[in-house]
Parts: sequence; structure tokens; C-alpha cells
Amino acid sequence: MRIIVARPCAAQSLGAILAVLALVLLPAIDAAGANPRTGFSVYSLAGTPPAPVGTSCPGQASDCTNYAAEPAIRAAADGTFYASSENGLGGGTLAWKSTDGGLHYATVPSPNNNSATQDTGFAPGGGDTDLAIAPIRNASGNYNVYVSSLTLANVDVSTSTDDGASWTLNPIGATVPGDDREWVAADGVSKVCVSYHDLAFNLWVNCSYNAGTSFTQLADAFDANHAWLVDANSTGNLAIDPASHIVYQTFSGPRDAAGTVACGGFTCLNVVYMAVSTDGGRTFNDRQVYANPDQNVAYGHQFTNVSIDAAGNVYSVFSDNHNIFYSWSSDRGMTWSTPRQVNKNPSTTAIMPWSVAGGAGKIDIVWYGTSYYDGTNPPDNYPSSASWYVYFAQNLTAVSNRSSFTQQAATPIVHFGGVCLSGIACTGNRDLYDDFGVAANPLTGLASIVYSDDQYRNDTNNAPSSGCTPAKSNSGICDHTAIATQLSGKSIR
Repeated sequence: MRIIVARPCAAQSLGAILAVLALVLLPAIDAAGANPRTGFSVYSLAGTPPAPVGTSCPGQASDCTNYAAEPAIRAAADGTFYASSENGLGGGTLAWKSTDGGLHYATVPSPNNNSATQDTGFAPGGGDTDLAIAPIRNASGNYNVYVSSLTLANVDVSTSTDDGASWTLNPIGATVPGDDREWVAADGVSKVCVSYHDLAFNLWVNCSYNAGTSFTQLADAFDANHAWLVDANSTGNLAIDPASHIVYQTFSGPRDAAGTVACGGFTCLNVVYMAVSTDGGRTFNDRQVYANPDQNVAYGHQFTNVSIDAAGNVYSVFSDNHNIFYSWSSDRGMTWSTPRQVNKNPSTTAIMPWSVAGGAGKIDIVWYGTSYYDGTNPPDNYPSSASWYVYFAQNLTAVSNRSSFTQQAATPIVHFGGVCLSGIACTGNRDLYDDFGVAANPLTGLASIVYSDDQYRNDTNNAPSSGCTPAKSNSGICDHTAIATQLSGKSIR
């Protein structure tokens, strides 16, 4: 979750110096970082306001700036990318779309602020944004687009039936009020579901069958045999298989009820779970993806992730705060493969994974990675010399134990130093916040990544926001949402 009043403004001196050096010595620094940006176009997006709706980036430098963070991205069946990002809790949500394969993104009206006339006291949101796109066209020939965001009192769900030109807001998208970290997924022409924690830390899945106008179906993601998970769990995203209509909700927690007692609450998150619904989200059965025998290992580090390929194979991706692993299921979540590590040198630390699956057995995974790793300190306490990139990995035979991932850094350095992974409880640097995302164009199979960057940049594709100077690099005042679009290489189509 992002709260705008907590934005730090003071630069960490060594981090700022390293950031300026990175601009000057980028090829030399990147030589140790797996040749960043090979085959990717990298640029900043525009914010609204002040940029007018329809502003295309990269473009006019003064318009292509923003202060948003913690973004999300999806691709429609026609190849259109949609992305959203947060202005912060209470500050509304930004949105963009690309109709040229991610080469440019144009601003669309803010899903929250543009719908403020329908506010009943909760909107605009601006916290924990997520995005979903219907897999089937509506009566007007468009794919419904859904942008969710958090208000804490409830969940905003904004729907566009006209390719993002206008939005209809439902400011009470959650049947149970008092919510945190919502996710959204779409199915069919007009079904959309949101999942969220309530104040008691239940994990609810709420579905609408009229494009978000009303959410009438409510289910608990914890089945009767796992009711104790309410006492200790960390959520992940929600996904729906468009072919089978099976609903998947991922999360992490302890192995059993005793684990919640032994660890004293939300610490023994050493098991990755997949809640599976074969009846459209009415009921769920909780399947164990992987249980680490070490109770001190936690997989609740923003966030466990699920994606589904065209053949119905399901992928679980998760981080232990140092490395990223994936497991797959070819029987709709009933059984899972042994986890395999994804990241490799020079990304010896990897956090905040997100994945997108394409054709049968094909998957892209992204994360924030650095070559720093001392075996003792968590990323929260990494020194300011640790340089972070967005890493991109791909596997075209992911349901085989003999397969392997290619890996590269898709961006220049996006942050130096510690990365706090404890949400709003963090006392360290939260410039990368809690998550970001990747989507793949169904027509080409090439990826577009949306991510957070707190570095001072001033080039043809990136202009600094007001107040962001070289001295302020690596601080919240330079935080912005950016795009890295794959131009070449293998696809997951």
C-alpha cells in the first residue's frame, strides 16, 4: 500500500552520488549487470494532471513525467496494453493504454477521479491498484477494462466499456467493508472478481456478473480445513482461466494451526498455497504448492503470484526475500512440481516477482534484482552500494524439469540501497513500494513491463519531474512509473 503523506524527500547521500555516476558511467556499471536494456525500449509515462488525456509517451518531455508508483499492467486479446499506477491512498489512480505493442503509452482519464461524481464517500481510491481485462468482447465490440484501487473503507472498481475513454465507478466493490490489498480478475464478457483482506484478515473473493455494477457473490478463500489461516496469511494475486473458468487465489501461510501459535502471528509464512475454485468462485479448496521445512522462511514478501498459460497449466511464483522460485501444475492446481529457482547471477538477490504466461509451457517472470547478497541481511538493510534493476526471465518449456530460464536486466538501475518489504510498517526506503508487473501481447508474445524508478533521469525518453534533481536521486521526490517494452528476442506466444 502507498500512502502519499509518507513520501520521503531527502536523498541518501551515497545513493545520490552513485545515481549520478550511473548516468555518466552506465555502460561500465551495466557490464556487471547482464547488459541491461538489450532489446527493450525504456521510458517514463505521463501523469494526469498535469498532462492532458491522450498524451503519448515517449513524447514531449515536459508532459511525460509522473509521481506514481506500485503499478499494474495487462494486455487485451487484441494486443492493446493497459497499465495503471497509484498517486497514493486518497490521491486517485492513473491509467494508460498502448495500441502499438507498447512502443508508446497514452494517458486515459483517471478511473477514480473521472468517476468522482458517482462517489458515495469512499472514492477516489489510489491505494493498491490492480487491473483486469475481459477475455471476450462486449456488445459494442470492446473488451471491458477494470481498474481496482483501495480506499481502506472499501474497494473502488472502475469499469470502462469503451477502451478506456470513460469509466463507471463502483466505490463499494467489496461486500465486506474495511479492506486491504485487493486484486482483480475478469472472465467472460462481464464477470469480474475482486479479492481482499478484511480487518480480521479473512481473504474474501467477491464476484460481479454485471461488469462491476454490483458484487453479489461472496466466498471465503480459506476452506473449512484451513480456517486457521485467518490468523496468519499473506495474500497474492487473483487469476481466472478463460477456458475452464477455474478461479485461482494464491497466498502464503503456516503449515498448520500450530504454526500460527509457534511463530506468534504473521511470521511463519513458509507454505505457498493456491485456493482453487471449480464452481466460478462460489467455493474454494486450498492446495499446498510448497511447504518449506524451515519454519523461519517466509514467502509473504510482496507477493506470491499466479499465472495461467493457454493450455491451462498454472504457475506459482514466489520469493523467500532473496531468491525467486516457480512451480507448475498441469492438473488445475491439484498437484505441483518441485519448486525451481529462477534467478541466477548477477541477480543474486531477487524480490517482488510477477509473471505472465502465454502459449503452452511459456512464461515470462520479472523482479527487482541486485548483485548484492551477504547471506545475512534482508533487502531492507542492504547498503546504499546495492544497485537494483528490473530483471526479465523467460522459459519456453516451463513444464519440464529439464528447462531453463534466460535472464537479463531490462532497465538501467532503478534504485540504490535497501528495499523495504514490510508494507506501511516499513521504517526504511519504500521507493519501490510493494509490486509491479509484466504483460505479454497476445498477437506477438512480446512483453511490456511497468515498474517504479526513483532515479534522476534527463534524456529523450525520460524527463525529471518537478523537484527531482541529481541531488534528490534515489528518493521519493524522483519516484515515477516507467515502461520497458520488449522489442526483440523470443516470444511466449
